[in-house]
Amino acid sequence: NALSAITSNVGEIDLSSSIYETKAWGKSEQPDFLNIAIKVKTLLSPHEVLNQIQKIETQFGRIRIEKWGERTMDIDIIFYNDLILSDSELLVIPHPLLEMRKFVLLPLNEITPNHLHPVSKKTISNMLLSCQDQLDVIKLDGILD
Repeated sequence: NALSAITSNVGEIDLSSSIYETKAWGKSEQPDFLNIAIKVKTLLSPHEVLNQIQKIETQFGRIRIEKWGERTMDIDIIFYNDLILSDSELLVIPHPLLEMRKFVLLPLNEITPNHLHPVSKKTISNMLLSCQDQLDVIKLDGILD
């Protein structure tokens, strides 16, 4: 349902990874998370994308109570082409914690391993190789088929 909402409100999904399950990152006393990476073709600006994805999160029951707390859904903008945006408290692109999160890097590596980070100049696959995150990330086969 979330992918349909993204297609309707943000743009066409061009690529989609498998679903991955992982323990919560940052605040571990909560249920496991499911993660997916998608590449979207959009005509919206980064701030317009942020506005739309926050509406989708709310539509699916997201209530922002605490940082890294339990939530029904969390949609992040990891990259926006090769844009570097750091002039806003609300939105930083590329995502500043990307290189520290295996649960982000594994799905990204599945769909775009050679994408070059515009700041570090590392590919997704190279970031994954050097990632220090020790949390298990388990690929769940066949869920989106």
